[in-house]
Order: sequence, then structure tokens, then C-alpha cells
Amino acid sequence: MTVIKSCLFSLSQSGNLNKLAKKLGPKLGIHSFIAGTNLVELETNIYRLNNRGVAVTIDNLGEFVYYEKDASEATSRILDVIDRIYLKGLNGHISIKLTQIGLDVDDSICLNNATKIIDYADQKNIFVNIDMEDFNHIESSWNIINELTAKYSNIGTVIQAALYRAESDVKQNKNMKLRIVKGAYKESANISFQMKKEIDNNFLKLTKIHLLDGAFTSIATHDHNIIREIIYFIEENDISTSKFEFQMLYGFRTNLQDALVEKGYNVCVYMPFGKEWYGYFMRRIAERPQNINLLLKQTFNKFFTKAY
Repeated sequence: MTVIKSCLFSLSQSGNLNKLAKKLGPKLGIHSFIAGTNLVELETNIYRLNNRGVAVTIDNLGEFVYYEKDASEATSRILDVIDRIYLKGLNGHISIKLTQIGLDVDDSICLNNATKIIDYADQKNIFVNIDMEDFNHIESSWNIINELTAKYSNIGTVIQAALYRAESDVKQNKNMKLRIVKGAYKESANISFQMKKEIDNNFLKLTKIHLLDGAFTSIATHDHNIIREIIYFIEENDISTSKFEFQMLYGFRTNLQDALVEKGYNVCVYMPFGKEWYGYFMRRIAERPQNINLLLKQTFNKFFTKAY
């Protein structure tokens, strides 16, 4: 990992910088990566993607939650999003982070909030994906996920290909909807692959394993070479398009999204929204430092437009 990446990942975990960034958000060009800071903006952008034939999974952003009150407020905001999806008939579902709803407060509080969300979504026939976070939260996350899946079927989770344990997790959860990602957290060499090629190879391996198991697979990558290899594998093994989707982040590779839709594949966009965007934003920049160029370009364009 480069020094720049390491530095950006560290900055993403700063609560103080999170507070400062909220004030500077518009100047930082966040709308290239964030689908709005309120429900009205979110709904507008969902309609725009749905009209292109693209589904969405919505992440109500929020980190640095260490108090029960904050976890309860985050839960209420997520329930509001579920209402909006249902009432407006949007082609979308929910992605949640357990730390946002109390995992760093108390496991029982987190489980209670997660149950509220998943039960409410289940009543409205809406799927909930539980995002997997940094390694220190994985075991406690799985404990809660296992309790929830014993009662509900509208649940899936995320497997991070960068982690050594990922293959075991895929095989142990072969009947669950899984989103396969490369991994957005800085982890040590003791628990995680460090080289891009190693992570890419494991990503392909895990995706193929889960596709063959027959459960639904969300293939989360922007890499057209990986997508090409997976399409070849899917065709070679006669895997139905109803069993998978290609998933990308909001604001990335829209032309590739449209090309996949044109070919008849399901495409879903991960749509982060809300005022608590800082940690997510910094990790996207850290994952792909070339995005700094886009950020600077947008910032200077806005500056010169106002100045001249």
C-alpha cells in the first residue's frame, strides 16, 4: 500500500475531520460520489438510475457512532429510507452498517436496532444487505447476522476478498445472498492480502465459488477485465442472469453500467447519501487515488466559475 493510500485511510477514521468536512462538502465535489444529503435528492437520483434500467442499494451514511441515542437516530433515518423505497415503488434495497446502529455501543442495542430495520423491510418485501466493516468488527457482525438469519430471509452480507478468511466465510454461507467486494479497509498482512493481483485473484475465486453454489451473487467491481472473465465463466457454466448482478459505486463507470444493461445483465449501484459522508468519501479516494484528480478538477472549476 502506498504512503498516500495509508494516509488517506487513516484520515478517514478521524472524527474531528469529519466535523470539518461537513462544512466544506459542496466545495469538495462530494456530489460526484454521494447521491445527495437528503431524501429528496436521493429520490431524484434513484429515479434517474432506475430509468436507465439500473437498480440501487442505498446506504444511509454514518460513522463514529458511540452513543445509544445516535444509533437510535440512525435507525430511524434508515426506516425513513425504507418507507421512501416502498411508497414510491423504487427499484432499490437497503445496505446498513452495524456500527452505525450500535455495534460500538452494545451488541444487544445493535441487534435490537437491526431487528427493527430488517423486520420493517421484510413487511414491505425489501431486501437488507449488512455491510461488513473492518476486521475488528467481523466476528461480532457475524454473530448478529447469524441471529438475524435464523428468523429472517431478506438478509445478505458482504465478503471482502482481501481477507484470508474470505473463502471460508463464502463456503460457510453458501445459501446466503453475498456481495463480493475487494475490501475498503486498511488491514495488516497477518490477516489480509496486500498486493492488488492477489486480491483480484481471490475476488475471482470467491465469485466463481458462490456462483456455482447457486445463491445470488452481487459482483462488486469496476474492473472491466474481471467483469469480462466473470461473464465468460457465467456463459461457460450456463448460470442464469437471475442469479447475479454486477454492482458498482455511485458515480463510477456509468458507461460500463449502461453497456452491461444493454447486454441484458442486472446492474445495481451502491448509493451512499446523507450528511455523514466523510469516512465513506475518504475511503473511495484512498482505494483509487486517481480520484483525487477528479476532486481537484471539480474544486478548481467551481472556484474559477465563481471568481470569473
